[in-house]
Amino acid sequence: MFNYIIIGSGFAGSVIAERIANVLNQNVLIIEKRNHIGGNCYDYKDENNIIIHKYGPHLFHTDYKEVFNYLSNFTDWQLFQHKVLAFIDGKKVPIPFNLSSLYEVFPKTLAEKLEIKLLGRYNYNSKVPILDLLKEEDQDLRFLANYIYEKVFKNYTAKQWELKPEELDPQVTARVPICISRDNRYFTDKYQAVPKEGYTKIFERMLNHPNIKIMLNTDFKEVLSIDFETKKIYFIGIEFKGKLIFTGMIDELFNFRYGYLPYRSLDLKFETVDKEYYQEAPVVNYPNDYDFTRITEFKHIHPTKSEKTIILKEYPKAYQPNRDIPYYPVFTKENQELYNRYKEEAEKFNKLIIIGRLAEYRYYDMDDIIKRALDFFDYMIK
Repeated sequence: MFNYIIIGSGFAGSVIAERIANVLNQNVLIIEKRNHIGGNCYDYKDENNIIIHKYGPHLFHTDYKEVFNYLSNFTDWQLFQHKVLAFIDGKKVPIPFNLSSLYEVFPKTLAEKLEIKLLGRYNYNSKVPILDLLKEEDQDLRFLANYIYEKVFKNYTAKQWELKPEELDPQVTARVPICISRDNRYFTDKYQAVPKEGYTKIFERMLNHPNIKIMLNTDFKEVLSIDFETKKIYFIGIEFKGKLIFTGMIDELFNFRYGYLPYRSLDLKFETVDKEYYQEAPVVNYPNDYDFTRITEFKHIHPTKSEKTIILKEYPKAYQPNRDIPYYPVFTKENQELYNRYKEEAEKFNKLIIIGRLAEYRYYDMDDIIKRALDFFDYMIK
């Protein structure tokens, strides 16, 4: 009945399903554990006419023209330049930390001195990871590095990951560098926008095809089983002759036989506030104060007229299997080695494809996972 079965309806699974249905004209079944499509990008409009991102803020940005053009088939865009502030020493400072941030936290004469030192050492518009800046021998630059490390990175990282920045893979700390510029935008990609009607509408249009069937509220283990000896896959008790595309947790696929891959999760606390706006920017980080890491105000992302506003406070926590949502893989050498054992197991199956944030145990931005899915379809499926 189906040429492909896809586990998960986030961008990885949905993009590949759309391509298989429209380009190959073949049948696809999507199995989704939640009661909605779209994965963590799912959003909805509440009673105040405000679009809410149920699983935390998602801001689209990309330098891939082909990704922007592809998504444009399913949505109109509202241009949006994302800005983030951090609450540091009683002031709200642009993040990533940049030349403008210097003048917010330091006296003018000291800020000018540090700016001259930075411009003498680094190219304008360059980005410097905090762990690299900490290696500077210049006394003033080392003072600045220690200040940024303590005020911006250290405590935020401790809350988010329960680790020190230097204990994480450098790709994590490099995601929010020090910017040698006065550009206060959080992203500098060529294409930055949010879908006018929200992300859920993208998924609805993407998957609206007679070749695509969707099973919601269904754990894949309810209808699929795998014989690890014969490497055969069974769907509702019958051997499945097509290909299985898995975008869920790879350790769960293999019944956690080598152990659990660690993740970080979140407690998301939404609040309705009786005022037009609550804060100055879409997102304000709190690296040193309170137990939450940041506050998001959705009306800044999707502007609408309303006398009320909705804010979201994020409280990071360790992921508990079967209770929490696995948001962020924990990037350490030990965890990567454990993942590699599962990956080697998956490679023994010739009808199994693993792709996506959970299946590949890595963090993808939206545009990266969409490009990966498009490329994967072109080179591995089509």
